[in-house]
Amino acid sequence: MLRDVLRKPYVKQGLVLASLLPFAWLFSSAFLDQLGPNPAEYLIRSTGEWTLRFLCITLLMTPLRVTLKMPEWLLFRRSLGLLTFFYALLHAVCYSLFDMGLAWDDIVVDIIKRPFIAVGFAAAVLLSLLAATSFNLAIKKMGVVRWRMLHRCVYAIAALAMLHFFWMRSGKRNFTEVAVYGAILSVLLGWRIWHAVHTRRLKLQA
Repeated sequence: MLRDVLRKPYVKQGLVLASLLPFAWLFSSAFLDQLGPNPAEYLIRSTGEWTLRFLCITLLMTPLRVTLKMPEWLLFRRSLGLLTFFYALLHAVCYSLFDMGLAWDDIVVDIIKRPFIAVGFAAAVLLSLLAATSFNLAIKKMGVVRWRMLHRCVYAIAALAMLHFFWMRSGKRNFTEVAVYGAILSVLLGWRIWHAVHTRRLKLQA
């Protein structure tokens, strides 16, 4: 029953529309001046946190597919990955526009001098590569093997994103959310390591 529901086109369409609600809320709140005394900081922080949330949800699709033996969950992985990129792009735009005033020379200096900006920039570059190659034509041009190798960079992106988040919160010594996201990503990435080892053992025993 659930498999049939997941295959329905309107389920994916509804997922995308629901995933855009945070953007709609942030946009309308900014337009109505309802983001508090520091709207720029609120927008930068919120878009960064939504990026992490969608990254976690995207990484959850493969464990759901394997543990529930339902390949239908992979129908949502590409859309969720692109939504992760969308919120990461918003995060970068808010930083560049509101924090740096689109002063590109200053942005370059900021990337070089501030480690947490540098790792965030590195994660954004890698995420851009994955988004640009997430379509069937890219898979055909690159070949499945090279495409899969490139998209394993999602693990590096997760690590860089968490390091970026940790360093950002360390200035205010606020690590509660860092611990929550870190625990979630650790479980998801740890499961992948366990699954890879388990799969290899089964192949050797076969």
